[in-house]
Amino acid sequence: MHYDKILSMGSKLSEEVSNIIWNKGTEPAFSGKYNYHDDEGYYLCVNCQLQLFHSSDKFDSGSGWPSFSEAVADLIYLEDHSIEPVRVEVQCPSCEAHLGHVFDDGPLPSGQRYCINSLALDFEEENDE
Repeated sequence: MHYDKILSMGSKLSEEVSNIIWNKGTEPAFSGKYNYHDDEGYYLCVNCQLQLFHSSDKFDSGSGWPSFSEAVADLIYLEDHSIEPVRVEVQCPSCEAHLGHVFDDGPLPSGQRYCINSLALDFEEENDE
């Protein structure tokens, strides 16, 4: 784990955010600020600010969490045996923050649904340069 990034960025994070990204918590469904967010730009890791998802890949899955059909970063994928059935956890490749899970029930062509906690994300509007 990249402890330098945790220490430098983590001190700015609320207890609720820290619980999600370091203790693999989950925010309540339909509570996140990015669930119905539709601005154009990039969704970033709340801890290290790495670009993770682009708004063009965001869709309303009805799950209650922001959903994306693909990532712009090479995320870390881990089997999650905490509940049945086994799920696939996704983490930030830079700081290993827990983001959420990915499922095989998303829209084509990827067929993926990245179900991500809003509290694990920041947003950066796209520049029109």
